Amino acid sequence: MHSVLLVAPHNSYRIHAYIEASKHLDVELVIASQSEYSLVSAVADGIQIDFADDDISLQRILEANQRHHFQAVITSDDGGVRLAAKVGQALGLSANHPDSAELTRRKDLARSRLQACGVPVPAFKLVNLKQELANQLQGITYPVVVKPLSMSGSKGVIRVDNQQQCIKALHRVEKIQAHVSHPVERDSVLLESYISGEEVAYEGLLHQGKLKQLTIFDKPGPMEGPFFEETYYVTPSRLSDKEQALIEARVAEACAAYGLREGPIHAELRLQGDEAYIIEIASRTIGGDCADMLKFGLNIGVEELVLLQALGKPVDIPVLKKSVGVLMIPIPSQGVLRRVEGISQAKKVEYITDVGISVRDGYELTPLPEGSSYLGFIFAKAPTAELVEHALRQAHACLNIRIAPSFKLFKA
Repeated sequence: MHSVLLVAPHNSYRIHAYIEASKHLDVELVIASQSEYSLVSAVADGIQIDFADDDISLQRILEANQRHHFQAVITSDDGGVRLAAKVGQALGLSANHPDSAELTRRKDLARSRLQACGVPVPAFKLVNLKQELANQLQGITYPVVVKPLSMSGSKGVIRVDNQQQCIKALHRVEKIQAHVSHPVERDSVLLESYISGEEVAYEGLLHQGKLKQLTIFDKPGPMEGPFFEETYYVTPSRLSDKEQALIEARVAEACAAYGLREGPIHAELRLQGDEAYIIEIASRTIGGDCADMLKFGLNIGVEELVLLQALGKPVDIPVLKKSVGVLMIPIPSQGVLRRVEGISQAKKVEYITDVGISVRDGYELTPLPEGSSYLGFIFAKAPTAELVEHALRQAHACLNIRIAPSFKLFKA
């Protein structure tokens, strides 16, 4: 039996999907995670590591390798890409270089590398939150987008249209990332020019530096700010062949600029005029439960493809037979979730395949930019992308999300 190491935070959405994929392929999956008390047995029984200390974590994994003889290493989330790359390098496995993996996690380093390599990116500037802000903002052309250096899921991402809004947003982001341990990532923020236009997501697989496209998602929901919550994803894309070719070319150029050679790629781009601008490149699969809608061939999902590719198996990617889509149900306001009404009605909408609420009643909800999660997911499959989008919007309209205000108690 092949043995694969999965480096994953204990609360990752993707762990269960990789466990199921490994069972489907008859692969031994060993999970390296920081939690000793996870409810997922495969995590609790796996290798206990510390994401804040790569050296100790690497040593523990190398010791475990004497028993498991890992033939591949993959990671589920951005926080594990650097460690997974170090493991691959130490074991002589097919993997990205740690420096290349780090570029997919650190937005400032990524922007600098892409600019140096001539890949189109928004104009950008690094701001030190511990220094006087007004002087650092001189000469800025608005609107710009404020971004933490290493967070994902649009957490802390805010569009601002003038200097007053910018300073306010910088102070807000400073609080959001106050817990970050790395001093540069805690005390700095990226400012980049706002690129108007359609946004898309690209999913692909790299092997020996060659990029294979899985799909391109259209994002038909408006993403103009001030916050950038992901909502609708629909595929196949309705963009022209020329636009889709440009998107794939830009992603391939970005991967080459980073030095990435192996594994899944999730990219976000904006189309403006005749150009496609790289917004993000991540060396992982699409987030949340969104990968569930991508099934290729005989029920082969994204995670199976990642495992096969990591093990050096041939990967043929057939065309999706139908249009599919997902709505990541946004959190409408701060407060305590009481209940979600209308789920049964939403499930009855034509072409809807599933409606799932990820948050239990009584849970305190936090919207963007402080939050980073979603209320749940609505999935659809139909003959055309237009029917998919219509079904998702109709199902979402059926939901009545009841939220009670939350109050903080302070001692006198």
